[in-house]
Amino acid sequence: MRPRAWRISAVVAAVATLALVVALCVTLPGNGGATSAVADSSLGWGITHTQYSAEDGDPAAVRTARGALSAQSLPQNQHLMGWGADNPEPSPGRYDFATLDARIDLIRETHGTPVITLCCAPDWMKGGKPGHTDWSRRSLETAPSPDHYDDFADLAATVATRYPDVRHFIVWNEFKGFFDDSKERWDHEGYTAFYNQVYSALKKVNKENLVGGPYLNMDSFGPRQTRYGSGLKGPWGSVDRRVLEAFDYWNLHKAGADFVVVDGASYTRDGEALPDEFRATDKFTAIGRWIRDRTSVPLWWAEYYIEPSDDDGSGERRHEARRFAVQVAAMMAIAEGGATTAFYWNPQRRGERCTDCLWHSTGVTGNASDDALPMMDLIRRFDTEFPPGSAFRPVDMAGEDAKAVRVLADDKAMLMVNTLDRPVQVNVDGRSVDLDAYQVRWLSSI
Repeated sequence: MRPRAWRISAVVAAVATLALVVALCVTLPGNGGATSAVADSSLGWGITHTQYSAEDGDPAAVRTARGALSAQSLPQNQHLMGWGADNPEPSPGRYDFATLDARIDLIRETHGTPVITLCCAPDWMKGGKPGHTDWSRRSLETAPSPDHYDDFADLAATVATRYPDVRHFIVWNEFKGFFDDSKERWDHEGYTAFYNQVYSALKKVNKENLVGGPYLNMDSFGPRQTRYGSGLKGPWGSVDRRVLEAFDYWNLHKAGADFVVVDGASYTRDGEALPDEFRATDKFTAIGRWIRDRTSVPLWWAEYYIEPSDDDGSGERRHEARRFAVQVAAMMAIAEGGATTAFYWNPQRRGERCTDCLWHSTGVTGNASDDALPMMDLIRRFDTEFPPGSAFRPVDMAGEDAKAVRVLADDKAMLMVNTLDRPVQVNVDGRSVDLDAYQVRWLSSI
């Protein structure tokens, strides 16, 4: 733990730096200048950068990848350490922001709204040796020890001062390192104490910084697992009651929050999509409504998944049209649950094939197609048609297959998804619509 005098001087320096920025009326990218420093805590639909992004690789492929990001301003999330960013403070007071600088610059240059997830922690804050970084998953997912919570808060304040145009901060990721094995539950008391120190440090740098948590993974179980079942349940399963208890504790004892953050998958912890892949996405709506009953601040989904991970891309993929249709159904369900911000976890790889990536790999020479991949097109269109504050309306559906077609509509746009592997014809608000197997179709609202 650092000496108290060092921490006080760091906060004073942070405030002085921020005052200088305001005094000089520096234009803050994405925020319209110093006079509009108060940012909205509802950002719409965006992406999270991971290990590989659009900074390096084949020059032509990098240009087209950056073009895909620049075509429309989207919120873009980057982690403090890991997922493309090196250890920002290898030893106490010795910083290395080169890779994080590069990612924030990428977001600025592609006209995105920057978001920083404050995870993970340098080794010396969790029992490791100063100057050494253990990149194993076990180490990366270890939380700071309680006697270093203030050191992590100081690091968060340093980051907020370094990037004055970043207004949105998520505190930690999925309660990593906060599970209490002896009690067989989440250490929600520990996380909340940690969150409160980071929250206060960010607000001291600039009261207009927007901070949220707890970024809990809303795990669910199938009907065979009843030990940790909860009242938040449906045909898709039952959310782990320990997660709900952790959320409720944090929500009651937090120092404050400008938005709440969760993540999760439509399938259960056993990898089952219940009762099927499309209806399993109803879990997102149920969770959203459960949270909206407990808080009035905006709801964010930091990650959302419709199938277990296939990290190396070698696994057998299902019919791509079906997979894309399920992805659309998931986004619709998240929106119906009241979320105003959601981030797609970008699975970019160096190899040629990546069916669910956002742009063609920059690691392949000559891979410079100007065409954005389908997921990027979907996120752009969804963000345009259903921005924060959209008022969704009921739709009159009729026809033999009406229940097999999912619809989301406001007063301007309508999105339809055929969940069957055959063509269907339905009557939508009085007009006949034909859909091919698993077709996703946009229409203007009536």
